[in-house]
Amino acid sequence: MLYQLYDWQRAALEPWRAFAQAAHAFYGHPASPLAQLPGSRNVAAAFDLMGRLTQRYERPEFGIPRVRCGGAEFAVREVHELERPFCRLLHFVKEGAPPQPRVLVFAPLSGHFATLLRDTVRTLLADHDVWITDWTDAKEVPLSAGPFHFDDYVDCVRDFLRFLGPQAHAVSVCQPTVPVLAGVSLMAQAGEALPRSLTMMGGPIDTRASPTAVNDFAKHRPLSWFEAKVIQRVPMRYPGFMRRVYPGFLQFAGFVAMNPDRHVDSHVQYYRHLVRGDGESAGAHRRFYDEYNAVMDLPAEYYLETVERVFHDHLLPRGRLEVRGERVRPERIRGTALLTIEGEIDDISGPGQTKAAHGLCRGLAADRRAHYLAPGVGHYGIFSGRKFRELVYPRMREFIARHDR
Repeated sequence: MLYQLYDWQRAALEPWRAFAQAAHAFYGHPASPLAQLPGSRNVAAAFDLMGRLTQRYERPEFGIPRVRCGGAEFAVREVHELERPFCRLLHFVKEGAPPQPRVLVFAPLSGHFATLLRDTVRTLLADHDVWITDWTDAKEVPLSAGPFHFDDYVDCVRDFLRFLGPQAHAVSVCQPTVPVLAGVSLMAQAGEALPRSLTMMGGPIDTRASPTAVNDFAKHRPLSWFEAKVIQRVPMRYPGFMRRVYPGFLQFAGFVAMNPDRHVDSHVQYYRHLVRGDGESAGAHRRFYDEYNAVMDLPAEYYLETVERVFHDHLLPRGRLEVRGERVRPERIRGTALLTIEGEIDDISGPGQTKAAHGLCRGLAADRRAHYLAPGVGHYGIFSGRKFRELVYPRMREFIARHDR
């Protein structure tokens, strides 16, 4: 019922948002007589902020029309190569580009859209043929499509890697590290061809290593608490009506609650940038929050099973994880290479949690392993921003190139 009430409240705010947009135009447009009045910038800035605080944020676009590659520039076209009810396999096709190492990026299914990895994709495109898992907002998936469990995620990993073939390189960012390692382990156990390399970035392979506040929050609450407090049914006006989900708006409330003062200050600064006419700083704020505020619903089954298997019971590092009744055995992985990447100041997946994959993949030779701890880098800096491009990516690129031969 909470989700339905929230949806009605958002609908009730629509007239006020339309009013704020119109008032912003009246007081902010250079051709408007009202823009010449004293204090008009303050009024326009206030209505602009009101509009942004009340609007709905849909899935952003990747927005990568062209990329520079090997001294030449190529047009980029997005093609959905495979369609599943909860995920599409998105290929960034570079028109006329020469053959390059094929990289499949497993984006997190943890609240934000795959576009959160825009910088990762844009950077990888310079040297690689890039694919990504484009997860679907669960409220848009009809109930007739059935549930989506942790085991279904692992099935997606195996399906997508089979589709790309053994010449692919897998990159998992944060949450997918566990199902990706499970999927590759099961492929090895079945005698299937494996990807040439696995790059795992800031993921919860073993959350018992340097646990963070996020890990402790999940660990010290029973599964019944999560089911009672955060699981809701999709409201009536969406295709997924009555599907059980962890709603995006509750996840967003949790994101903001981690650093409320920082977000309040950011919006105050945005208002001041508008009043001063600092369009560049205001634009940076809009770009960040257009992405940050765009959240998606998660299937309840998948979310609860992840909490239980990864954060409560630590089944993978304890050697007890089963997928569709089969025990997952990472030590059976051979013939691929493993790179783990962590941030020194990561407050989501602490240092050591991703590195634990090396202890599980005992079948890999020493020359097929590498680990990098990025100095002074937090969670998002592992896969986005200047430090990612300058510190992390060169090591990824070299590792993939070395094992692509």
